[in-house]
Amino acid sequence: MPRPALRSRSLKRIWRRLPSGITKIHYVRRKSYSASCAICGRELNGIPRDTKIIRRGAKTEKRPERPYGGNVCPNCLASLIKLSVRTSSLS
Repeated sequence: MPRPALRSRSLKRIWRRLPSGITKIHYVRRKSYSASCAICGRELNGIPRDTKIIRRGAKTEKRPERPYGGNVCPNCLASLIKLSVRTSSLS
């Protein structure tokens, strides 16, 4: 039986056949996801994929310092700002 730290499903299990013919399980930390835009789904720039920065980094290291930073890509943000200005100027 594996040690208690390896029983968690947060670690990915990879079965490897060794040259001796024995199959062993290698436990690997899962890769982090890539952040995507909430509107168009495009991958966001300026957001680290490294799990160390995501877990231990400061808030300013995790996402861009702008409105909707870390949620919306710059192209969609520009269109949102234009849309809000145009609708506010009508009323």
